[in-house]
Amino acid sequence: MNESLKLLPRQFIATTTASVVLLFSTSVLAIDGTVNFTGEIVDTACTVDIGSSNTMTVNLGKVAKSSFTGVGSVAATTKFMMILKSCPSSVTNATVKFDGNAFNGDNRVLALNSGTGVATGVAVQLSDHNQLVLPLFSASSNISLSEGVNNIPFLARYIQMASTVTAGPANAVAQFTLNYN
Repeated sequence: MNESLKLLPRQFIATTTASVVLLFSTSVLAIDGTVNFTGEIVDTACTVDIGSSNTMTVNLGKVAKSSFTGVGSVAATTKFMMILKSCPSSVTNATVKFDGNAFNGDNRVLALNSGTGVATGVAVQLSDHNQLVLPLFSASSNISLSEGVNNIPFLARYIQMASTVTAGPANAVAQFTLNYN
């Protein structure tokens, strides 16, 4: 039998397989909608005055694990201030967005920093001055700004997230972003 005829079934199988793969891969690229991102880069903004290198430490204190009475109970609510100064007259409102590691995927609370001997079963919850919870990755309500000093109050507290709480260091870290309106 001619050698080229022996290769014909292999070429047919390869071509058919490639066609089937292409057919299924095009359905993966189907477009279901569009997202438009809009925004503006501003020339000047307020000066953030929260400490050296724009880093603030909020001490939540030493809290007895017996202060927690069940999942959802809170302890050690601490007020902290974010200070904005020298805001340009063109900036009249802002929102604050906190980002960080969420506790087991729950964006309502910050996970504690990992490490040996760290407390378990608790997280840090952030709230605005009205005690409305500020979920991570979400903008706060609008904050009115003046050209002078703006003291923006927030609250932080421990919240029980599991049926058992163990003792140990209970530190967490959040970054924040100001968005001007």
